Amino acid sequence: MENSLALGRSLIDTELDTGFLNFIIKPIVKSFYDYWAKNEAKSGTLKQIKITLDSGKQLALNGNTKQSFDKIIEQNFPKYFKNDQTSRMGNIGHKNFERFKQNAKETFISYLKELVKLLEVAEDVENYGDLCRVAFNSKEVAEENLMRQLEFTEKGIKIVEEDPSILKVPIGKKIIVKALRRGFELTKKEFIEALNDTYNQK
Repeated sequence: MENSLALGRSLIDTELDTGFLNFIIKPIVKSFYDYWAKNEAKSGTLKQIKITLDSGKQLALNGNTKQSFDKIIEQNFPKYFKNDQTSRMGNIGHKNFERFKQNAKETFISYLKELVKLLEVAEDVENYGDLCRVAFNSKEVAEENLMRQLEFTEKGIKIVEEDPSILKVPIGKKIIVKALRRGFELTKKEFIEALNDTYNQK
């Protein structure tokens, strides 16, 4: 999370080229991003992580049946979405907001499925790499999971790219959209490299 926010800050800076109004617009956009990153993004992301972990723990301890899984989603997705940046920064009255919400729900479901597999690992493991290699016993399975998660992120960014007015921000929507796209491409590359490193150690 910290790395992503720092990357976002640097990308916002590189995308800021507003011509002769640069000296006025630049500090406003950067100040907005810094406030958002420090308050909204950090607190929301940490709450989402806790909600997902608590949900996964319930399933791992009490039985991961389809019925219990669906019940956990029904109970906890509203809290998850309340802390999601698509909810916090999206205009609820926008025509594409329901697409935003559905994408967030599919993301939560996918996260939870993968998390339960990690929590159900009984073997002794020394680190996160070991944990992943046991839970997802082949690089192909892990890669499939990663690509699915990246597809959800891609879908969310495309919704914003189609119509940036969905963002509930006062200024700099186009700059933010460019930074989102660039950040996604860089992060995607890093995730793929990390996956390769994890499974090449096997």
